[in-house]
Amino acid sequence: MAKRHSSLGTAAPSSALDIDLEVARLQGMTVKQLRERFAEIFGESTNSKNRIWLVRRIAWRMQANAYGGLSERALQRARELAATSTLRQTAPRPKSARSSGPTIVRSVPFGGDTRLPLPGAEISREYKGRTILVRVLPKGFEFSGQIYKSLSAVAKHITGSHCNGYHFFRLGKEGAA
Repeated sequence: MAKRHSSLGTAAPSSALDIDLEVARLQGMTVKQLRERFAEIFGESTNSKNRIWLVRRIAWRMQANAYGGLSERALQRARELAATSTLRQTAPRPKSARSSGPTIVRSVPFGGDTRLPLPGAEISREYKGRTILVRVLPKGFEFSGQIYKSLSAVAKHITGSHCNGYHFFRLGKEGAA
């Protein structure tokens, strides 16, 4: 009895590969196992960790090995297309060879976040019946004698859960609201 695979359109002996069974086996493998199987079948390793791509490529190669690759007509057509395609004949030049002139270096002023008051100012907020005072530093924030890198870190310390510091302290687009 001959098995027929609809996408191939060719009959194969019953001892040949059952592609549906092999694909089912591949789908049950981990990505690590698929990468190992890829190396076995292709004779080279892959950097891909995309499960779907690995399953498809391995199944394609197994099918091509069992039933044969592309027909001679398809290979000839591929050669014709490649012959008429425009291909780069020289490798790209290194970046240093491409520079058209000297590099211009200039400093760009950064205005800082406009939502924050200037260093030295204090931000206050009523939270659960107590007043929270945070001093703005040039690089960070001071709260209860401790320095924090961000307002979110201060808000997390106060609330016990992560929240946006600007929202917690009600700092809008134009500074303290």
